[in-house]
Amino acid sequence: MSELDAAWAALHAAGERARVRRIASLFDAEPGRLARLTLEAAGLTLDLSKQPWSLADVADMLDLARTAGVEAARGRLLAGEIVNRSEGRPAQHAALRAATGAGFKAAGVEVSGEVDATRVAIRRFADDVRSGAIKGAAGKPFRAILHIGIGGSDLGPRLIWEALRPLEPQIELRFAANVDPAELAQAIAGLDPAETLVVVVSKTFTTLETLANAEAARGWLRAALGASADAHLAAVSAAPDRAQAFGVAPDRVFAFWDWVGGRYSLWSAVGLSCATALGFEVFERLLAGARAMDAHFAETPLERNAPVLLALAHVFNRNGLNRPMRAVVPYAQRLRLFAPFLQQLEMESNGKRVDAHGRPVKRGTAASVFGDAGTNGQHAFFQLLHQGTDIVPVDFVAIREGTEGDPAMQRKLLANAVAQAEALLVGRSEAEVRAELEAKGLAKAEIDELAPQRTFPGDRPSSFIVLDRLDPERLGALIALYEHKTFVEGVLWGINSFDQWGVELGKSLAARVLGELEGGAAGTHDPSTEALIAKLKA
Repeated sequence: MSELDAAWAALHAAGERARVRRIASLFDAEPGRLARLTLEAAGLTLDLSKQPWSLADVADMLDLARTAGVEAARGRLLAGEIVNRSEGRPAQHAALRAATGAGFKAAGVEVSGEVDATRVAIRRFADDVRSGAIKGAAGKPFRAILHIGIGGSDLGPRLIWEALRPLEPQIELRFAANVDPAELAQAIAGLDPAETLVVVVSKTFTTLETLANAEAARGWLRAALGASADAHLAAVSAAPDRAQAFGVAPDRVFAFWDWVGGRYSLWSAVGLSCATALGFEVFERLLAGARAMDAHFAETPLERNAPVLLALAHVFNRNGLNRPMRAVVPYAQRLRLFAPFLQQLEMESNGKRVDAHGRPVKRGTAASVFGDAGTNGQHAFFQLLHQGTDIVPVDFVAIREGTEGDPAMQRKLLANAVAQAEALLVGRSEAEVRAELEAKGLAKAEIDELAPQRTFPGDRPSSFIVLDRLDPERLGALIALYEHKTFVEGVLWGINSFDQWGVELGKSLAARVLGELEGGAAGTHDPSTEALIAKLKA
């Protein structure tokens, strides 16, 4: 047995031990548990004490991390070495939020100078749009931005805007991602084309959905403004020639590099719309928060490293206890898009069935992620979390200090977050329920029927993350925490977290089907697909 196989065997043995004890019992058995499993990192507090591992299990998990080469892999990632083997690329998203002059390299080539220059260009553009120095074709300042992109070119900026937008923004920011024409129609509803800037974000400038929306938006502009409408276009792309051929002026095309994965790209010019609508100073603060988490990840020993320990907790549940789902519940309405963002970050990165060498993986990889803002989720899927047949670990995110509305309502929100985590942990025994029903005078037959329904098994794990405030710095740190966590999981599983071949087959088949729906010759498909095409053409 190899050293790595032995480390995985130790994890599975720890999982078997965890099945026959209750998490709550560990607080008595391990007096230092809370302190050992509570971490401070880049302005965030992370409590992992309600996870099902003992401190001895944590030591085993750290041995697994070392044996799997997490420390060396971390060094290669941050040094800009090729970590995306199948595409021969680095994954140097840390360079995007580094301080000016940081000297980051990608595949041995210095890239910080280009990043710094692009950041200066973003700032100049954002400031000029906000000040009115850059105006539309009719001489009016821009009052709205329509951001067009999909996947990593949409989810990150959309999350940032929802989380940080002012109540009354100087510039309204709207998004169109889905090729469903309803989304674009809703996005432009009520906007004045003469006051609207359209920002098209696509690494290759070939993505079907993005180009369809971009062409429709350009048509909307041209219908109102004529040939001068192209002055309302800006683009973010690694293919500037294609963007310019589309009609975007060369000085309105902002760089995007192939050493940045789309889902890791919000820190780049992909965030141009947010930098403009929020103000560049806000965007810089977001970068600073992520940079602080980068420093923590790079410099902190594994025993106190927040991304590493969060990854290990998730892997303990996924592989040690065979729990293939995880819920993410931010108790902040402004973070309601956090779970969808993590769906792409984690499931696209680590939803792999073969390892980085093309061999079948030996164990389960990415968990399925779902969630919603608390308290909304409590009235939707929390029934399953508390009393369902599957145990689903939960990541709670809470904001200690609200900045809007009634402070009493913020306290109610926080009370719900803390109480739900406690309820999942301790539950309510059938004996407690029976005593309560007996005190109400219910007959024994009724108690026998009701008591099992009102019993909460508890012993359901959670992580709890606290942000003092939902500000740009802490939001940046939170996102970077999960980026690095996702990378560590990929290292443990031996997979490539930076390619996404699984999205390609459906896209190529869609092009074939589209031709048939538009009247082209019928292709060869399975009987169901042929029937669906015929139905949709009718």
